[in-house]
Amino acid sequence: MPAAPATPATRTRRQFLTLLGISAAAVSCGTATATGGSARPGGQVTILKYQGNVGAVTLPELAADLGYLGGLSLEWVGNTISGPQDIQSAATGQIHFGGAFNGAIVKLAASKAPVKAVISYYGVDQDVYSGYYVLEDSPLRTARDLPGKKVGMNTLGAHSQAILDIYLGRGGVSKADAAKVEALVVPPVNTEQALRQKQIEVGVLGGVLREKAVASGGIRPLFSDFDLLGRFSAGSYVMTQRFIKENPDTVRTFTTGVAKAIEWSRTTPREEVIARMESIIKKRGRNEDTATLKYWRSYGVAEPGGRIEDKEFQLWLDWLAERGEIKTGQLKPSDLYTNEFNGYGKG
Repeated sequence: MPAAPATPATRTRRQFLTLLGISAAAVSCGTATATGGSARPGGQVTILKYQGNVGAVTLPELAADLGYLGGLSLEWVGNTISGPQDIQSAATGQIHFGGAFNGAIVKLAASKAPVKAVISYYGVDQDVYSGYYVLEDSPLRTARDLPGKKVGMNTLGAHSQAILDIYLGRGGVSKADAAKVEALVVPPVNTEQALRQKQIEVGVLGGVLREKAVASGGIRPLFSDFDLLGRFSAGSYVMTQRFIKENPDTVRTFTTGVAKAIEWSRTTPREEVIARMESIIKKRGRNEDTATLKYWRSYGVAEPGGRIEDKEFQLWLDWLAERGEIKTGQLKPSDLYTNEFNGYGKG
């Protein structure tokens, strides 16, 4: 099937912030908790609605299969390729938890959506990173070569665009010239093909899709988020504050179970982890291809059990304030996350 054409994204930064800007009024109108028979009468929610990823196994799915979620179960309601969309769905009560780049969580919280991050779920290290790739014979070599060029990424205003902005800034590209770099939304599964067909000049590739593309040859990295920032946890799962308050035991079981799954994936031989993922995908019966799983290396979470640290949010608070997207001092890291419910390593 041919790749979906890479078309210029029409959202401005302001429009994107509007997309994330869930009003306090909307959240207060009873939309902050997903419904649908997922709670025992008089008890806490035991069935958690969520969105998945095609051909991949999320940490909650792995935790459930390993038996780490106790009496909780998961209800898949569809797939997402966008972290901002996923946490927006959590904030409005369509799902019980959603995951995104920490900078997107900052934006959502700045728009008065009462959400809290409870555990890290993906990160960056020497094996797991987002690379910005060009064709082998591309003339692009430095940040100064990018103005006027097309960069394909999974969504705007999130991790990939933040890293691109940091690269341009550190490369001495002025704000005026940086604005000439055309960031385009390209589905991750189509990015390699769009790059090879020269629909874009730079493609952001991560995880198994990056490994597969590199193995095919003909492309080279321009830079990566690991090159710029080293090892760090980059994204977190969020829940609404209302849900956390009403379902503390559920949140504790979920968060601790995901933490155990993170550590299981770290300490188990890679081949065994991949085999488990293949089994999970086959059992769930969504007609997905498991071929790319052989390239999986890790989830990249930096801290033990996915515990969150101030620095994982402060970086993006500073970046967004510098861009004028939030006010300096409007939020502090402790407003955005809690480790209270992560029981990994306790007792």
